[in-house]
Amino acid sequence: MIKLNHIIAALVLAAPALAEGEGDPIAVKNIPAQGSVTLEDGLDAFARIFEVASHPRCANCHVGESNIPMWSGPSYGKTRPHGMNINAGESRIGAETVMCSTCHRTDSDLASAPHAPPHFGIDWQLAPVEFVWFGKSDKEICAQMKDPERNGGRDWEGLVDHLIHDASLHGPVLWGWNPGGTREPAPYSLQQHVDDMAIWGVAGQPCP
Repeated sequence: MIKLNHIIAALVLAAPALAEGEGDPIAVKNIPAQGSVTLEDGLDAFARIFEVASHPRCANCHVGESNIPMWSGPSYGKTRPHGMNINAGESRIGAETVMCSTCHRTDSDLASAPHAPPHFGIDWQLAPVEFVWFGKSDKEICAQMKDPERNGGRDWEGLVDHLIHDASLHGPVLWGWNPGGTREPAPYSLQQHVDDMAIWGVAGQPCP
């Protein structure tokens, strides 16, 4: 079996340069050969995936049936529900109360001033309720990610494609590493997260 450091070295060599005129990395799909990833490598990859999924930049909008986004992370102080009594409703876009787009504008320029509402290139909304990550364990998130009924009908390669497609739209996936203001970005990098999803998938999507 090829060891993880060999896999990572190959993926780093294949990683793309920055797009001309842009400061955001463009993620690409690098699929390791079948049989080249050990179970241990797959578990290590998922441990990093969990660090990203459970990070405030991702988990704060991956909430459950309360429909209430969260505020957490170093720049927010104490973990608490989104201010101003925001509830995104069953629509997950705030159609029943106050639309998310009231404050979260759509703009492909992800930069925002400190304390200004963040924004990205597609309409702002909570992730579907089936995609709840906030407060969930690594085992729970792993089971959710590999369940087509709770991940948008995707296999592991579909998850890789989803990450790349969303990032190409300057959506929340790309924003997670470019959150603007004083917000802490998600750990690692977008490309490493995409690569880890592929490593985990080829390993058989093992869970902790």
